[in-house]
Amino acid sequence: MAAESLETDGPRSSMPPELHHPHSEYSQWKFKLFRVKSMEKAPLPSETRPETSPTAAPNIEIDHAAGPGSVMKLCLGGKSKENVEGPGRRVDVKLQEMETHMDHLRGLCRVCGMVLRKVKGPVHDVHGDLDEVSKCALRKMGCKFPSWPEVILKVFKVDVTEDTESVHPLSFCHRCWMVAIRGGGVCSFTRTRVPEWKPHSSLCHLCYPKKTSFQRTGRKRRKVLPRAQSLAKRTRWDCDAIAVGERRVLRPFGDRHGPALRAWKKFSIQREQWVRNITRCQKDHLSTKLLSEKLPVDFVASFTCLVCDHLLSDPVQSTCGHLFCRGCIVKFTHVLGPHCPACNSPCTPDNLTSPAKVFSSALHSLPLLCPSEGCREQVRLDSFKAHCLSHELKENENLSLSELDNFLLTNKGGRPRQHLLSLTRRAQKHRLRDLKNQVKVFADKEEGGDLKSVCLTLFLLALRSGNEHRQADELEAMMQGRGFGLSPAVCLAIRVNTFLSCSQYHKMYRTVKATSGRQIFQPLHTLRAAEKELLPGFHQFEWQPALKNVSPSYNVGIINGLSGWSSSVDDVPADTITRRFRYDVALVSALKDLEEDIMEGLRESGMEDSACTSGFSVMIKECCDGMGDVSEKHGGGPVVPEKAVRFSFTVMSVSVLADDEEEEVTIFTEPKPNSELSCKPLCLMFVDESDHETLTAVLGPIVAERNAMKESRLILSMGGLPRSFRFHFRGTGYDEKMVREMEGLEASGSTYVCTLCDSSRAEASQNMVLHSITRSHEENLERYEIWRTNPFSESVDELRDRVKGVSAKPFLETQPTLDALHCDIGNATEFYKIFQDEIGEVYKKANPSREERRSWRAALDKQLRKQMKLKPVMRMNGNYARRLMTQEAVDVVCELVPSEERREALRELIKLYLQMKPVWRATCPAKECPDQLCRYSFNSQRFADLLSTTFKYRYNGKITNYLHKTLAHVPEIIERDGSIGAWASEGNESANKLFRRFRKMNARQSKTFELEDVLKHHWLYTSKYLQKFMEAHKDSAKALQATIDPVEIQDDDEMSLEVPDF
Repeated sequence: MAAESLETDGPRSSMPPELHHPHSEYSQWKFKLFRVKSMEKAPLPSETRPETSPTAAPNIEIDHAAGPGSVMKLCLGGKSKENVEGPGRRVDVKLQEMETHMDHLRGLCRVCGMVLRKVKGPVHDVHGDLDEVSKCALRKMGCKFPSWPEVILKVFKVDVTEDTESVHPLSFCHRCWMVAIRGGGVCSFTRTRVPEWKPHSSLCHLCYPKKTSFQRTGRKRRKVLPRAQSLAKRTRWDCDAIAVGERRVLRPFGDRHGPALRAWKKFSIQREQWVRNITRCQKDHLSTKLLSEKLPVDFVASFTCLVCDHLLSDPVQSTCGHLFCRGCIVKFTHVLGPHCPACNSPCTPDNLTSPAKVFSSALHSLPLLCPSEGCREQVRLDSFKAHCLSHELKENENLSLSELDNFLLTNKGGRPRQHLLSLTRRAQKHRLRDLKNQVKVFADKEEGGDLKSVCLTLFLLALRSGNEHRQADELEAMMQGRGFGLSPAVCLAIRVNTFLSCSQYHKMYRTVKATSGRQIFQPLHTLRAAEKELLPGFHQFEWQPALKNVSPSYNVGIINGLSGWSSSVDDVPADTITRRFRYDVALVSALKDLEEDIMEGLRESGMEDSACTSGFSVMIKECCDGMGDVSEKHGGGPVVPEKAVRFSFTVMSVSVLADDEEEEVTIFTEPKPNSELSCKPLCLMFVDESDHETLTAVLGPIVAERNAMKESRLILSMGGLPRSFRFHFRGTGYDEKMVREMEGLEASGSTYVCTLCDSSRAEASQNMVLHSITRSHEENLERYEIWRTNPFSESVDELRDRVKGVSAKPFLETQPTLDALHCDIGNATEFYKIFQDEIGEVYKKANPSREERRSWRAALDKQLRKQMKLKPVMRMNGNYARRLMTQEAVDVVCELVPSEERREALRELIKLYLQMKPVWRATCPAKECPDQLCRYSFNSQRFADLLSTTFKYRYNGKITNYLHKTLAHVPEIIERDGSIGAWASEGNESANKLFRRFRKMNARQSKTFELEDVLKHHWLYTSKYLQKFMEAHKDSAKALQATIDPVEIQDDDEMSLEVPDF
């Protein structure tokens, strides 16, 4: 009988007789030879775990437990335990391990990790409320926290609100309690190292410690007898053991006076206990015992959750077809891994779906029996909760009525009841104690314990119902996080756009915080963290193929522009300071800044996002111009002017060619291509633009990176998908002087007047209109080789005539076009001289003296200042040119011209010019001025006729560079590029005025760091991301600037765009 009871109660009782291995009847000591360390990993929870060290001899009883698969294969004749045992008796090893792991956690401190039994004093609940002793002790020190999670967060800097029972302990020791009390609930006077709690795994340091007790204590390990691990010491209770064949079963640990054999706990009960500890849904889900009728077992099982064995609540269906409660399967997979509890197939929360509507209607129509006393009513499942709530409401009403009656009786004849707001804080807490408990119960049950949000929502609804919408709006803003302070991006946008230095911003931050009591602006360190995402070097990317001679690293910020400078023996170190971004890294940052606009363009064009991963083309406009003298104007200043040059670029458009399309679709076009907000700086250098050698050396690496990017494509994540971009560069933002520097041409006073064609100045004056674009970068390189080698052994004049003015090696490819801004300034300069000549009637005189010309200029400046309030300038600038080239200005000038005939000629000349001007100034002339575009050839021919007849005294054998380009090349450029004004250098020129402001904003001792700060803040100034914030806070930024810097800011009209040939 003993043998039979052992075999029926053991874990392998369900194994059929034919599967028994002949070696399973080994004696006890031979059976122990198959034991390995892994068998101690997951003892059953019903067993009492000894408190000895891990190296102590294990209980013999563990032999009957569910060991690892390898050992059980040996014990069962090479077959796995899962295959041998039936499904009714299969033991879930993961549940056993988790139960053991959670038992270990229950005995540890959440804060310090100590064993709770080793620390004297009571144990405290991590997620509980403060007890009266703790609350009184902390309140004396000024701490008013009501619960332990807030105190632990403040003292130990640990957030325990997100703890889970399967990962973190739920209690903390009395020693940590004393640390919190001594620190007043706000700080810790002792250094407590909080351990990092990790989920259970096969290498769990709690279940399987790495070191033995001998190694931890430092004691010398004794030699163990060879049979000590296999044979246990004979005790006095061995006489009570029951022998089964050749095997001896020892008495289990625990109750020594109980029965000799330990009864195995039924697996269904054991599994229910494990799952109950994981799901904890006993109070929320309904048991199958509530069914009012005796339904078939299989029918009830179809409506039962396979995890918790309750009726399905919010049922979901796995891919394998099994049904679970949503909350139960989520908790189960979180603790034990993403697999189905029934069939062990893969099952993740993302793959769960709702069951069919027919099944849901059948589930909701199940009849349940109300458990309330005296009711016993049959209720459908979908209305069962409302039915039970009605009972609770009736009980609460009866209870409240009885309490109210008792209250009226006890307070009858007393003093009148005081208003809640007139009570002390202690009395308020006493009066609202029951309401607080009810709200807390509701918050724990429905809102995850967020008591603060529930109370604030109640207050908000009360304000709305009382039509106090202004106060409600403020409260709602505070609840959404908008009331406590601005985001770091908004503060960064305000700082950059108002040109505040670090000290100015910090002073404003402290002042606002002290006066308002709130942290509206963010501290400087949060602004620096926000800067990193907007500056180049933050986003990852890849080039295919890799760029030649360019590092593949992406986290490259501001670098020295002179890095890689190759100097020979005769060369001297460069006497300049330059800082720049790497070209490809800067382009990546610019594209990520436009990510929202690009994705919006894809949606508006009706293109599928996932289909557009390749075929993106990006058009880049490059600008480079000198900023003139940028030295500080205070004091005497340096003896030599401090000149600087900026190289910048603008993302003009982004187009995409879809896989099934034939034409490219433009998804982004820069709305303001000539604004300083769209012109991103790439390189800043203290160098004179006339210094050809230094300029070419500094821009050489940029040219190399530019050429490498033309032959490769960029792989960049955009909108969550990797996309392919190709770049097309157009160097159009250069004035006449810079183009001649880049292309190796002679200076602007050369015989060869044009950078677009080969005509000389005399040829251009004789034939003003009929010319075509003939020059290109490749042709200039070939002509330079001819100039360098002189293959035909010609004289200097003959060789110069052959190469058409190419005298240096071209080093940067420029687009053969016309710069609209400098064309406007150059033509205004020429008209300014024409006005002087007409006032002095030069057409009647030959070679007037210098004094006469000065008098004519003084008369013109006086008239313009008197009539149009135009102040005379030393150099022509864009704003002066725009006001001078108007019909009003010509009428003012005509008052000084003596002859009526000359007045009419002057008026007709300016009229023709004003009709031609919109064509090269418009961003898209075909849409903005189609009539002027159609009549441009006629107007230019008429304009040339006037110059060659009426004004022949000035244009006899000569013509200015910009007048020649205006009359001869505008129609051809418009036909090729579609626009001239959009590709102008106005954005780069407009940014000149920002250099001095950024330099003043970042005043540092070293010019090197100063240049880095200017480059960084200029880049942030052009960020589209920050510009959107500034649009939303435009008025507040202006008011802030007026408060901090009340000095009147100069108008844009007074900001000059200098041109050197006035």
